[in-house]
Amino acid sequence: MKAVIYEKYGGPEVLELREIGKPVPKDNEVLIKVCAVSLNDWDWQLLLGIPFVNRMTNGRSKPKKKILGSDIAGQVEVVGKNVKKFKAGDEVFGDINGQWGGFAEYVCAREDLLVLKPKSLTFEQAASMPQAGMLAVQGLIDIGKIRQGQKILINGAGGGVGTFGVQIAKLFGAEVTGVDSTEKLDMMRSTGFDHVIDYTKEDFTKTGRQYDLIIDAKTSRSVFDHARALNPGGRYVTVGGDTWPLLKTVLLGLLVSIIYKKGMRLAILKPNKDLAYMIELFESGKLKPVIDGHYSLNEVPEAFRYFGQGHHKGKVVVTI
Repeated sequence: MKAVIYEKYGGPEVLELREIGKPVPKDNEVLIKVCAVSLNDWDWQLLLGIPFVNRMTNGRSKPKKKILGSDIAGQVEVVGKNVKKFKAGDEVFGDINGQWGGFAEYVCAREDLLVLKPKSLTFEQAASMPQAGMLAVQGLIDIGKIRQGQKILINGAGGGVGTFGVQIAKLFGAEVTGVDSTEKLDMMRSTGFDHVIDYTKEDFTKTGRQYDLIIDAKTSRSVFDHARALNPGGRYVTVGGDTWPLLKTVLLGLLVSIIYKKGMRLAILKPNKDLAYMIELFESGKLKPVIDGHYSLNEVPEAFRYFGQGHHKGKVVVTI
């Protein structure tokens, strides 16, 4: 089978398309013919080998997991002898978090990491949902405790979390402001944002405007800046960004919560937990994935380069 391999940490230039053996599923796994896979921040960081904690789990000098990609959609080809949920021919998708291997023609995955894909959902749409969709749902509902009619701001709103998040927030009657770069603002308006802010021209933490809930996909400012942009009793939830800012949010969040009486939270991804909810929203016409480009397997380095530049709108998806 064909797969995109990386033998050393670095930029997209270290990714190589190679011919390797097809994997064999374990007793609790299925072999999936991959039809689509999407990129996430975690893929990008693992490619670069940053932060160092990723090297502690994936190899200090070179990667142990040589094929990236965890948000996959495809068709079951072979089932392990202990698999109960699926049969050959089933269309499935999910976040195969920790197993990786999605940027290939075939991948093995545990059955508990997958759900059936409805016919109404394309493979590309399905592959766009798992990580970004879960972070949007869990950030807004589970941790953010969104309530009807709140004023919400999403920082880094032009990516997967933001484009899913605004659609979910609007179901609660929220007034939603999105922050991102100039080139993404028109797309953000079309996705449902009531207000958009160009971060290259305006710092939302210094405008004097305050929000009931901030969802942060970038974690690029201090928790004190975010506290200033929250209404009394407001809540800040970070769902992504570099490790050190995330750690600072955790360490300083309790102090800020005590001083300002504003909640500062870190969303820890619960993989695949809310996929049924996402499917329900999609099938009822309340949610539509935003997909930027359809790259092929041999274009994966180009897809990573584009992703790393931060220009993508919604989710970057590779079609196998």
